[in-house]
Amino acid sequence: MPRGHKSKLRAQEKRRQARSENQAAQDAQAPGAQGGEAPSCCGLSEEAAPRSSVGLVPQKSQGTPSPTSATGVTTPKMSGRGAKNRGREREPSPVATVPTKCSEKELLMKKAGMLIHYLLYKYQMKEKAVKAEMVKILHKRFRPQFPEILRVTIVWAELLFGLELKEVKRGGGCYTLVKKLNDSNFVGSISGLDIPMNGLLMPLLGVIFLKGNSASEEEIWEFLNMMAIYDTKEHIIFGEPRKFITKDLVQKKYLVYRQVLLSDPPRYEFLWGPRAHSEISKMKVLEFLAKVNETVPTAFPCHYAEALREEEVRAQAAAAASHGAAVLSLPAPGETSNIMP
Repeated sequence: MPRGHKSKLRAQEKRRQARSENQAAQDAQAPGAQGGEAPSCCGLSEEAAPRSSVGLVPQKSQGTPSPTSATGVTTPKMSGRGAKNRGREREPSPVATVPTKCSEKELLMKKAGMLIHYLLYKYQMKEKAVKAEMVKILHKRFRPQFPEILRVTIVWAELLFGLELKEVKRGGGCYTLVKKLNDSNFVGSISGLDIPMNGLLMPLLGVIFLKGNSASEEEIWEFLNMMAIYDTKEHIIFGEPRKFITKDLVQKKYLVYRQVLLSDPPRYEFLWGPRAHSEISKMKVLEFLAKVNETVPTAFPCHYAEALREEEVRAQAAAAASHGAAVLSLPAPGETSNIMP
């Protein structure tokens, strides 16, 4: 890796760690993290999500998302028409806050997203990950939950990036990510790291499927924020997330990104692209979601029924195509078959 690029990565990582430590301190004081599970701040489906510590499928959304940004900082707004005489007015100075509706489970998922970011950075730099550094990133308040957060992180690394976390020396507190063998189904390469089919694409297709085969742009970003992937924040692997999901995956025909018909002001939505329909089935996506959430596809009964119907249609189409090919291969009337008796 060029020296200048490596220095840039280190500088970005230092800034990210500083932000992470500040955020971790705020999370440690969050009311939602103190008691039992509060109503969820994110949702994908009307069906009850499986109760799992690994889950990427959060509980049903409760109301309208708050206007806070992905980092929990209230965004200042400009005044309306009265600005001519009064000048630009701003709301009170932004105060870093953490949404109180997030459950303990979702908070742990957020921490797992922070660890994934750290581990991917170490993977890119070809450096070992150190347990002490990981605990520091999470904040000491989460030290008791570290084994559980690390377990979630390991599952995500495998399913989303095709990477396996291995301990360098048993009990030594050092880890390294290694590429899993026989994981050759990639959608592309970014920042020198191959992105497997599962990496972001399958989760995004899952969100779209669970949302009724189309998901609003707001719903997609709400989900990505849970994975510590933010619209205005460059990701260490995916680079600019907006470009990755609205251009790269669209150009590869895995996603469709379009304006909602007759929406004013314009709103946008995501759908499966033609390549996703031809290469990936709804059942395959449902099986992926079930695996990530440590459950079974039937835990999503309505969507499982829909996936079964699609499987039947695919099987009928394949049978019809096979029958048509067999008919075409038969000799026409009056022709002599080349097959020897």
